[in-house]
Amino acid sequence: MENIFTRIKQAVAADFHEILDKKEEKNPTVQLSQYIRQCEQQAKKIRELIEKQYQLKHDFTKEYHAAQAMADKRERQAKLAQEQGETELAEQAQDEREQYQERADRIKAMKEKADSDLQELEKKYVQMKHKLKDLYVKKMEFSERENVAKAHRGMNEILKNKPEFEFASNKFNDLEGYIDRLERKVDADYRKMTLDAKLADLERKSS
Repeated sequence: MENIFTRIKQAVAADFHEILDKKEEKNPTVQLSQYIRQCEQQAKKIRELIEKQYQLKHDFTKEYHAAQAMADKRERQAKLAQEQGETELAEQAQDEREQYQERADRIKAMKEKADSDLQELEKKYVQMKHKLKDLYVKKMEFSERENVAKAHRGMNEILKNKPEFEFASNKFNDLEGYIDRLERKVDADYRKMTLDAKLADLERKSS
C-alpha cells in the first residue's frame, strides 16, 4: 500500500514539474537563461579543446627539438667519421642525419600550423566570451524590465479595485488610530506610576 501511495505521489510531482516546465518555456527570460547555460557549457568544452591545443603545441616543440638535435649530432658524427677515413660509417651517419632532418622539418611545419591554429582559436574564444557577456547584460536588462512590469501589474490590480483598496486603507487608518491611543494610554499610565512612586517615596521619608 505504501508503494502505491509513493508512486501516486511521484506521478503527481512529475506532472506538476511538467506543468512548470511548460509554463517556463513560454517565458522569454527563462528561455534566454537556458540558452546562456548552454553557451556556458559549450564555452567550457571549447576552453578544454584550447588547452589541449596548448599541449599539442608543447609536444610538437619537444619532438622538433629532439629530432633536430639528433640531426645535428649525426651531422657532426658523419664529418668526424669522414675525417677519420670511416667512409661507410660516415655514410650511415649521413643517412640517419637526413632522416632526422626530414622528421624535424615535418614536425616544425606541424608546430607552426599548431601555433597559427592556436592563435586563431584564442582570438575567436575571446570574441565568444564577449558575446556571452553581452548575453548576460541583455538578460539583466530583460529581468529588470520584467520585474518592473510585474510590479506595475500588481499595483494596478490593487489600484483598479478602488473600493477594496479604500476599505483596506481605512482599516489601516483605524489600526493606526488605535495604536496611537494605546501609546498615549501607556505614556499616561507610566507618568502616573512614576508620580505615585515619587509621592510614596516622599511619604516614607517624612514618616
